[in-house]
Amino acid sequence: MIYWMDFLPSAVLISIIPGANQLLGLSNAIRSGASWALASILARLAAFTLLIGIVVLGLGAVLAQSPGVLTVIKWSGTAYLVWIGVAVLRSRPEAASVVEDEEGRTGRWRIPRQEFMVAITNPKALLLFAALLPQFTSGGQDAELHIAVLGLAYMGVEAVIGGLYVGAGRILRWRLRSYKGSIARRVDQISGICILALAGALAFSSV
Repeated sequence: MIYWMDFLPSAVLISIIPGANQLLGLSNAIRSGASWALASILARLAAFTLLIGIVVLGLGAVLAQSPGVLTVIKWSGTAYLVWIGVAVLRSRPEAASVVEDEEGRTGRWRIPRQEFMVAITNPKALLLFAALLPQFTSGGQDAELHIAVLGLAYMGVEAVIGGLYVGAGRILRWRLRSYKGSIARRVDQISGICILALAGALAFSSV
């Protein structure tokens, strides 16, 4: 049995709280357009699929009891967030187009890669799935199947909320088109600072 009435509000609340991936989605929509930001959501969901698969196979609880492995994942994720935050802060201000990527379409493939790496190297995401999903099942022989179904449902919620963040970024992109690079630079600074703050929060967490 799955407790949908308890699960869905919890999933929406967890997904809507700004995290590293949601902030990346917002920033990417502003800087590179909605299509690439939406593509990055697919990369994020691919990472979550792997993490949920680990939980379904029962490895989530094992990893949760392996502080050494979680520490390695934690510091890998922290380092990657720092790298992204610094890169955003150092990005060159844009002119009227505000966010056109000078590297072209090939360079923009870095956006889905970033989303995937941020999601897969976040130990809190793994622990979240390992601790959250089983709470909304009645256990029993079908527990793994229920967890898999809940994982799919959570990814659906994540896709919708992520799309809302991208939509907000698209609106900001449209509004910023007529401004000078100083405004775009301010957006990059805010995004970079938020990502670095999340890296700091991850570094000082107890994971």
